[in-house]
Amino acid sequence: MSFIPLLLIGFVLGALAMLVPLARERRTAEGREEEKQQAAHDRQRVFDFMHLMAEALGEGLGRQELHQRIVHASILCTGALSACIFEQTAADTMRGVAVEGLFPPHRPLPEAVRNKLTSRAKFIEQVLKSEEFPIGQGIVGRVARTGKGELIADATADPRVVKHDDPALAVRSVIAVPLIFRERIFGVLAVTNPADERAFTEMEFSLLRSLGEQSALALHNAEFLHLQLEKKQMDLDLSLASGIQQMLLPRQAVTVAGLDLDARYTPAQKVSGDLYDLIPLSETRLGIVVADVSGKGVPASLLMAICRTHLRQLAPRHHSPAAALVELNRVLETDIRGGLYITMVYAIVDVAERTVTFARAGHELPLFARRDPATGVYRTEFAKSEGMAVGMVPDELFVNVIADRTEAFVPGDLMVLYTDGITEAPNEDEKEFSGSRLGDTVRSLHTRSAREIGDGILEAVQRFTGEVAQRDDLTLVTIKRV
Repeated sequence: MSFIPLLLIGFVLGALAMLVPLARERRTAEGREEEKQQAAHDRQRVFDFMHLMAEALGEGLGRQELHQRIVHASILCTGALSACIFEQTAADTMRGVAVEGLFPPHRPLPEAVRNKLTSRAKFIEQVLKSEEFPIGQGIVGRVARTGKGELIADATADPRVVKHDDPALAVRSVIAVPLIFRERIFGVLAVTNPADERAFTEMEFSLLRSLGEQSALALHNAEFLHLQLEKKQMDLDLSLASGIQQMLLPRQAVTVAGLDLDARYTPAQKVSGDLYDLIPLSETRLGIVVADVSGKGVPASLLMAICRTHLRQLAPRHHSPAAALVELNRVLETDIRGGLYITMVYAIVDVAERTVTFARAGHELPLFARRDPATGVYRTEFAKSEGMAVGMVPDELFVNVIADRTEAFVPGDLMVLYTDGITEAPNEDEKEFSGSRLGDTVRSLHTRSAREIGDGILEAVQRFTGEVAQRDDLTLVTIKRV
């Protein structure tokens, strides 16, 4: 069963429960028949109210439309000539948000305002848009402050009720009740003047209090339903964004003679701020990119998509990785907003020249593993280089700090590019996996294939973190010279 019918069922059961105290309040020794007739009438009014509210929930009405249904239902159930819902504003004042009938203003209107009222409809509009009053002022303000309903049967003799010059706005009798659910006040519902010119009774006060409780339940359920629908839409949007982002990653294996490649990508959320790309530049030259946008979620993923598109266009025009990143920083200057930036390492492997040239824009240091020709010992080394993140500084500063570094890359050598989701992965003691553990892991796996090395690194990270959930996006690219 979906959550929408469950909300409706809960609403109906709650409304049925309020019939019991209403019946009990009317028990007298001498008015059994009248009590039965009144109870039947109240039951019908309650069922009418239930029908209107359940119908509104089923239609998925917005808050304003639901407010209007509530004031209409309160008039039908009490026989009042007018009704209004008041809500608390951000300034801690009360303001009318839905009205039906000629509901009198909370305070006397200035002469200048009265002269501008060309029609009753204009008057109602004026009430809704202009009248605000402090919490605690008047009957509505007191109900909002105390959370307790009030009945003023004879309002003509009550000094707390505003007296208006216009006879059509005279208040003979008034009830105001809070709209409370689980100690949260959704507003105040007020009705004035029964249609037959009598005064509101205690029974009608009790009825309206119960209707106020059910109205608050309806508002709560509508809010919950709206949040659920918003969440479903957001999940759908994120799924679509995730699908698009996956399409931006290399979809086919890139093969270059003399290179063994492996790439891993695991977002912490549905969308990621990480990126890797493999860009064939010639039969013997391959561009390899690993990048990380500051932050997570949709903004980071959108910026990463823009970055990847630009870099794909720029990379073939430059033999120098640093030159490509300088131009990338320049073209992204207008796209990067809100403190976002991109750390990146861009490497070009040249199989014919037996070299790898890279530029590092504030990213994690590339890890090289190779045999020491002097000692024959296999060792790992983090290759240091200068550079600042793309989008962090103006072009004239960026060009002065970015530089190429060229390393020998001969058969048996290994290069690992990664994001901080690897090295900063925490365990239960909040210790990080670290670069030293990454180096030790790579050194122990250096004789294996690129894919097996990638598997081994991820397994080592998993063993280290244990049951701790992944907190950051994780990207790993392993390149082995064969």
